[in-house]
Amino acid sequence: MSEKKIIAVVGATGAQGGGLARAILADPDGPFALRALTRNPGSPAARELAARGAEVVEADLDDESSVRKAFDGAHGAFVVTNFWAPRTPEEEAGSTRAEREVRQASTAARVAKDAGLRHVVWSTLEDTRPHFARLGSDVPDLPGGYKVPHFDAKGEANAVFTALGVPTTFLQTTFYYEAFAGGGQGPRRDERGRLVLTLPMADARMALIAAEDIGRTALGIFRRGEEFVGRTVGVAGTHATGVELAAAFTAALGEEVVYRPATPDEVRAAGYPGAEEIAATFQFFAEASEYFTGARDLDLVRELNPDLVPLDAWLAEHAHEVPLG
Repeated sequence: MSEKKIIAVVGATGAQGGGLARAILADPDGPFALRALTRNPGSPAARELAARGAEVVEADLDDESSVRKAFDGAHGAFVVTNFWAPRTPEEEAGSTRAEREVRQASTAARVAKDAGLRHVVWSTLEDTRPHFARLGSDVPDLPGGYKVPHFDAKGEANAVFTALGVPTTFLQTTFYYEAFAGGGQGPRRDERGRLVLTLPMADARMALIAAEDIGRTALGIFRRGEEFVGRTVGVAGTHATGVELAAAFTAALGEEVVYRPATPDEVRAAGYPGAEEIAATFQFFAEASEYFTGARDLDLVRELNPDLVPLDAWLAEHAHEVPLG
């Protein structure tokens, strides 16, 4: 058998990279070997990957030399940045989260080019600003002139991969199912004890996915190789309206869940950390719903990832993790 092609996976102990890492390890007869990149190779998650046969390498997108070592000799790389990663006060004072994302993505693109990688899958999102301009939406500017910084910065960084000629597939992600469990987006009891799902989506359809399926879909893209270089692939496991989401929760919980739409301005007025960004995110989901769900072809994602998990199946396994207080 020919030597396996190394895939360097950024964030291999995280949500997206971890999904790809596990998918590679679950296919021992496949063409790829896992090089797991992590900032903390001593973590339990990293040690578990090593125990399963992964090559675990310490690397940090803020340390270019470490990325150069990690990409050396690899066939391809999965690149993801974490907008929400904790930062020190010094980092907060030095640059915005969006600026850091563009810088980290640029480092990965530059190193991938220099290393001669044959295929990079870059986990990205749309730049919302052209869409809001086309729709004539009134969305406040956030620092850096972004509307939805964790979207816009990734979309802005796409151009770096293209300009450098890196053989890239642009993997556009979306809302995680897991946000219903750990992200505070699930149903909650109102003052009368009823379960209410409150999302600023009006009657629009949104795209959702299990985080694990992002990595599994990335593996499907790597398997197809050159066919997907230069292409953009949007991922989702389910397209659903708020009413349909409430019905899925009702079935999984065995108790009626009612959908109650909010408005983006109500979310902004809530004042919790990140409220303005979350409000703008859902405003994009709702106002650009036809484009956004259309860019996430469920049939194509199932072709790349036959194990794609729809929301009802995910809820059947994880509904007990959704806080209802």
